[in-house]
Amino acid sequence: MGARIGVVGSNMVDLITYTDRMPAAGETLAAPSFAMGPGGKGANQAVAAAKLGGDVLLVSRVGDDLFGGNTIKNFQDVGIDARHVLAVPGTPSGVAPIFVEPSGENRILIIKGANDHLLPADVDASAEDLRTCSLILLQLEIPLETVYHTIAWAAREGIEVLLNPAPAVPELDVSRILASTFVVPNQTELTILTGMPAETPAQAEAAARSLVDRGVKTVIVTLGADGALLVSDGPAVHVPSIKVKPHDTSGAGDAFIGAFAQHYVKSHDVAAAMAWGARYAADSITRPGTQSAFADAEAFAHFCGKLEA
Repeated sequence: MGARIGVVGSNMVDLITYTDRMPAAGETLAAPSFAMGPGGKGANQAVAAAKLGGDVLLVSRVGDDLFGGNTIKNFQDVGIDARHVLAVPGTPSGVAPIFVEPSGENRILIIKGANDHLLPADVDASAEDLRTCSLILLQLEIPLETVYHTIAWAAREGIEVLLNPAPAVPELDVSRILASTFVVPNQTELTILTGMPAETPAQAEAAARSLVDRGVKTVIVTLGADGALLVSDGPAVHVPSIKVKPHDTSGAGDAFIGAFAQHYVKSHDVAAAMAWGARYAADSITRPGTQSAFADAEAFAHFCGKLEA
């Protein structure tokens, strides 16, 4: 089994509005600008890994609308194996309206569309190609039963799994994700998963430790400006963030995970992969958009070179 990454997950069309402030209830505001581009957590993570030179297979569903064909072409253009990205008849593509404030902070709505039609049977239909992967990435913008099914299938096949429990849902059954190699939430998602506060690194460590105590092998908590935290059965490891001036934080967590996966399948060094992911996420938030903000390997090497100069 080589250093191939499988992604069983979502894709969306991002509808991005840049606003000076969020409107109050009943208020209409003129916004300075709007942009549209490919997104969705599964697609974002796949594209980040592929842009860095990763070998990526994607299993996903698009609508049979004007967005679907463009989404598949985008995957092909960045080198993703998209043979298992199929259109669902009579169903719209998923969309994500995103509102970005001058600070770079964002608010996001998602309409899942065709992503809700990615079923366990579709994973089974992709099994022959998924067996060529050494790591499978999952998120929660597809049906939970598909997530559980994929984790169980990968465990039987001896394939590692990274679950990004996002967007977090309280009905996630932790007992059915214990076979995951990595669970990678942000602080808000960690609180929803555990019912424990995770606002500070110390609180996040305690909450992550509660998941490890329940049987999760490794928890990686993304802490935004505070970096990332690795919690397993040994001492916690903190990876600091890279300080940059943020333009748009949309997709930063996906950038981290895609870059982490691309590094990890080659190195199997978790801490080094986290540091790589932290750098890639930092670089991504200096530009607007999600996938459009993700650097290719050459541009990222230039960014890293400036950090080390």
